[in-house]
This record gives sequence, C-alpha cells and structure tokens, in this order.
Amino acid sequence: MINWLASYPKSGNTWVRLFLSSLIYSEDGQSNFKSLENIMQYPHRAFFNKFNCDFNDIYSISEYWIPSQIRLNQDKKIKFLKTHHIMCSVRNKAFTNYENTKGVIYIVRDPRNVVTSVLKHFSKKDINDAYNFIIDEYKILGGDLKDQNKIVKNDNGLYNLISSWSQHYNSWKNFKKNFLLLKYENLVTDPQKEFSKLRDYLNNVLNVTFSDKKFLKSIESNSFQNLKNLEKKNSFEEAKIDQNTGKKINFFNLGKENDYKKILDKSVREKIEKKFYSEMKELNYL
Repeated sequence: MINWLASYPKSGNTWVRLFLSSLIYSEDGQSNFKSLENIMQYPHRAFFNKFNCDFNDIYSISEYWIPSQIRLNQDKKIKFLKTHHIMCSVRNKAFTNYENTKGVIYIVRDPRNVVTSVLKHFSKKDINDAYNFIIDEYKILGGDLKDQNKIVKNDNGLYNLISSWSQHYNSWKNFKKNFLLLKYENLVTDPQKEFSKLRDYLNNVLNVTFSDKKFLKSIESNSFQNLKNLEKKNSFEEAKIDQNTGKKINFFNLGKENDYKKILDKSVREKIEKKFYSEMKELNYL
C-alpha cells in the first residue's frame, strides 16, 4: 500500500525522503543520494506507461491516477511515494483514495520562508513574482491551468497540480487515514523529536521498527550541513538549473539561514500573513 510523502514545493520533502531512505534502505543509516531512487516521485510517467495515456493532457492523466495506483499496489508491499500534487479531483477523478493509500506523511513549512526558497529554486524575477506563485490556486508545475496553451511538460513528462500554499495544506490535512504532520521548522530546531514522530508512524502504522543506533545515525547523516557537504562532493540530480544564469542551483542552500525575519521584505511578509492567516494561525506560525 502507498504511503504518501506529500508537501508543497520547497517544504522539506526531499529531506524527509532522504531520512526515510537511509533508515529503511541502508544497512547502517548512512545517507546517500542514490537511495532516493527507492522513493520515487508521483506522478511519474513510469507509472503510466502501461496505459493509453496522453502525457500532454492533464485530463487524460487524471483518468489513470487510480488505475496506476491499483496496479502499483498489486504486489501488496509497503511503499513510499513523494508528491507535490494537491489532493484533488479532476472531472470527478480523484488523485488517490483510501483503498490505495495506507497513510499520509505531510511536511509543512512557514510560507514566509517557502516564498524565499521559491524565489531561488524556480528562478523567479523578484519576491513579488514568488509571492504570486504561492497564492495561485490554479498553479501547476510546468504551466497554468487557466491557459492550456501555457502548459509545458515538466522533467518526468507529467504535470503536478499544486494550487496555492493554503489550498495544498488544506487538501491533504482532510485525508484522515493515518495522517502525520511534520513541520520543517521542528526538523531544523529539534530533529530527534520531530523524526521520532515519523519513527512512531513506521512502528504503529506499518509495524516497522529500527534500533536506536540506526535511528540516531540516520538523523546525524541527514543533518542539513551534512547534506550540503554531500551535495558539494556529489552532484545532486534533482537540483534545478537557474533559468537566468544557466548554472545549477544548490538544492541544500540556506537551511535555517533562510529566515524570513532577516531576508523577507516587510510588505510581502504582511501580505502572506493576511492571505494565509487562518492556516498560519492553526499551525502556530502566527
């Protein structure tokens, strides 16, 4: 059965994915980028190749969300899939359902810090452009649902509907089956406590246990600084190219130094707080 690692972009999904990979798919808890192949991204064309799917048509893709997951679950094994996709329906076709999902691990991050990461990662021209990115309820990675002519395939040949930061969070939090919320900020300030929640999920939901030694090693090897050093030594394939400079953007860039209090313009901060007040209050960001 599928366990989703779901998040809005630039919220720590890859970090959690690396931790899980080192905990589950390594012998000693040591992190390496190669292990990420064990937790693939969904949607990805590899899951749709057996279907008569038009990869250029979001409506055709949505027809095969559930069939592709049914096929994926035929082996009845525990599996994890990363996704930035919103939990939605397109023409009454659900992105997923309780029959194909064992549980959801949702990683959330303060949108005041998300917006500055979006600015860098998605090569936005300025912070207001990045702000418009995170408030766009029609946002789709690779284009714009409001204008089908603007949709361009992303790297794996499929589209990711992400909507706005608030819509994304609200869509997944209402998925009530084995839902675990992790906060990026807690992973930074107290990784052992926050990753312990994930360990409890693995134990209680999936009946998978690990020694204290391996658990602590996985935390140590996946510290932000260690991952940053690892990226310097080994190219990280998921890092994007800056559209303005043509150079590869460091994926593990600022970490805790990405502090909206220091780097975010006050006017943009206030707009974000007003726009997402209800969700930020609920998450104790305000």
